[in-house]
Amino acid sequence: MTHVPVTEPLLTPSEVATMFRVDPKTVTRWAKAGKLTSIRTLGGHRRYRETEVRALLAGLPEQRTGI
Repeated sequence: MTHVPVTEPLLTPSEVATMFRVDPKTVTRWAKAGKLTSIRTLGGHRRYRETEVRALLAGLPEQRTGI
């Protein structure tokens, strides 16, 4: 089980999807594929570390240059 400091902001799949302009299901698929680390709440919902999401978002243009 992953322990997260209380002060670290967590984002919902919908919030991450808005940042990347994709569907929330795509964010869930990324987590299942290991591209993004997800944390499960007690209710079983996925949450994502804001720092990790922003780092991935900052690196996105670099990764897409070959497309």
